[in-house]
Amino acid sequence: MDQQDSCIIRLFSNYCALSEEDKRLLQKLEESPVEVQAGQTLWKERDKASEFCTISKGWAYSFRNMGDGSRQILEVYLPGDIIGMREFAFSQRLSGVAMIDDGVVCHFPHHRLLEIFRASTTLTAVLFAIASRHQVLLTERLVNLARRSAQQRLAHFVYEMYERLTQTGSSNDGHFRLPLSQEQLGDALGLSSVHVSRTFTSFRDAGLVLRERHRISLPDPQALAALAEFDDRYLNDSLRPLFNDH
Repeated sequence: MDQQDSCIIRLFSNYCALSEEDKRLLQKLEESPVEVQAGQTLWKERDKASEFCTISKGWAYSFRNMGDGSRQILEVYLPGDIIGMREFAFSQRLSGVAMIDDGVVCHFPHHRLLEIFRASTTLTAVLFAIASRHQVLLTERLVNLARRSAQQRLAHFVYEMYERLTQTGSSNDGHFRLPLSQEQLGDALGLSSVHVSRTFTSFRDAGLVLRERHRISLPDPQALAALAEFDDRYLNDSLRPLFNDH
């Protein structure tokens, strides 16, 4: 894969400037790509945790199946994301991971991450930043579920996806693809699929979100951010000041 086509390199470049050697190390994480299908489970809860994977194409989500048969979606992964970092210190998977749509993933064992730790201080710092960001994403999701209205929950989620896709060049002037079904959105936000549909209708009537199947258009992104009370610091901080000081 050419460096300009690498989602993981674009993602890491949001945090700090990368050397050619850093980019080469990241490219090695995208070797041996495997095509996967929509709905395919990459691993299940309690499976052995011995590797990570990167997504070079497609979307995925982590989830927990509940005792009553329902499902809670925990995180949504986009092209360039590393999946499984949260379980680096565990022998078993803490949650399952499944594909949202067709895609390409690249699996690599835990020891490859240790190689990066030894070879690059810059990439090590970025990996710590990404792990911190994953934690904050979960924190924001918790606040969303516990303290925001249904409208704010969906507005916050849609705007967060817009911001994340913008960082990897996958959003074009407020237009982007959101391949989650209404049921999946409900599982992520604690809403019924009917409530999700009604909320999208209210957004359309207010001129905030235009949705056609899996295509989203935001006529006024800042108005949607205001409705969601969105604070973008957890997505847009970088490590550049840290490296500039040394």
